[in-house]
Amino acid sequence: MSRTVFISVLKVYSEPAYQAESKRRKRRAQFSQPLWVNLKETYMGKIRFAFCSALLAAGLLTFWTGGSVGAPSADPQVLKRQIGYAEHYVKEFENEVARQRGGEKMVWRSKQEALSRVQQLKTAYPDDPDVEKLYQRVRAALMKSKGEHVEAASAWTLYKRNEDNLRKLIAEEGKKAWEALLQQHKDKLIENALPAPDSTKVTVDGLKGTYVLLSDVQYPGHQFYGATGEYVYVGKPSSGYYFVKIDGRDWLGPYEAVKRYRRNVDATLADVTRWTVLGEIVDIIAEIPQAGGEKTGSFQYGWVVRPVALYVPGHVMAVQDSNSDVPAGYVGEERVNAIKDGWYTVKDIPADVSPDRLMEIFMTSIKEKNYSLYENCIDPERRKSEMGKDLLRYHWDLHQERFHGEYVHAAFGKPKIRVVKGFDDGNELENFFLDESQKEALAKRSGVKIEEAVVESRAFDEKGKQIGSPHEHRLIRKDGGRWYVKDYEPRF
Repeated sequence: MSRTVFISVLKVYSEPAYQAESKRRKRRAQFSQPLWVNLKETYMGKIRFAFCSALLAAGLLTFWTGGSVGAPSADPQVLKRQIGYAEHYVKEFENEVARQRGGEKMVWRSKQEALSRVQQLKTAYPDDPDVEKLYQRVRAALMKSKGEHVEAASAWTLYKRNEDNLRKLIAEEGKKAWEALLQQHKDKLIENALPAPDSTKVTVDGLKGTYVLLSDVQYPGHQFYGATGEYVYVGKPSSGYYFVKIDGRDWLGPYEAVKRYRRNVDATLADVTRWTVLGEIVDIIAEIPQAGGEKTGSFQYGWVVRPVALYVPGHVMAVQDSNSDVPAGYVGEERVNAIKDGWYTVKDIPADVSPDRLMEIFMTSIKEKNYSLYENCIDPERRKSEMGKDLLRYHWDLHQERFHGEYVHAAFGKPKIRVVKGFDDGNELENFFLDESQKEALAKRSGVKIEEAVVESRAFDEKGKQIGSPHEHRLIRKDGGRWYVKDYEPRF
């Protein structure tokens, strides 16, 4: 429909005289014609109204778009307007990309609209210079939206190769020690633990001192508190139960040793939920093997098992000698520090270290699993209390997971330094108006000078792709001393 026809139709239907006359005709017709005719006229009126509404909508769409729907117009003014509409969405898309600062995201607000509009224009007007400029802008923004890429260096993943070699070494030593332990107790070992011995036929005296191999101890899934202690149950009513006692050193010692192994050797070891346990049968008790405070099940007899060793096949074996005061450890633990010492590319922090260099050292300490260096990077005020030390270990574990599951390297920008407390002797604008005596007086009155530095990090995966947007890290320096990491929690 042309614009002229549309405007003519609109004028006719909008004139007051036409509308008033139409109403009078309808009222006369209602009283002069039979009922069936009135119904017919009403029905036809609805059809005409629907037709006019559709006509009006099509005309408005034609008026505002300047041509037929779905196809660009050849009118230069219309083309200019269509380019303007498309450019609006292109700018929005470019701004979104700029805000990501090299990162990639899943949902873009303006991307689809920008691409589809420019695609339509480029298809219809392939030789138009303004359309070509818009097309090139979309191409550039689209590439940036996929994330920044840099050339990955093999040194980025050296820590993973070192860790894998150490893991294989500890796993092999643990496997040999586990097999030797089973061989040591083979004369009194129940290898096929289920079904459990029937308590109506076997007395506890007949099983005391017997060892049992439990290959599916689900902790913490099957953990429960009973009247006589804390246990993990193995089994079911039809096959009998074992209750592994976990509230003493025999369990807690090896369990903590496995956690140390994960923290210091093998970050790929996820939270273990199924354990292989070698234990000694020491008693029989009746408990309700059910987690939670409310017990709805029935009492079940179960053989109480004292843990001797914990084993995670392919990773580690930990053991506790109940007759010794030596803390539990995992097999090969005494060799780990000496082996890792050969990995370390950084062992000390220079007194004059810059904020960006300190962040590099901080990252290296995490990748190379140098916990003492990691601690030394962090503000001493944040590691004074026991809770502070626990938080350090907690975030150490989080950093380990990220450097094994999300990214492998980070690059750091130039620091932005400002004085947050005390006299700023580096403020050239203020110093222009102060003489030396005034500066000395202000420095004395202001007390300890505290500086804060902000350093941005960009994380990359093994292929050199940037992961997410840059993140800020804050560092602190007091009275001109050494820089320390204040905010150690943020991801890279």
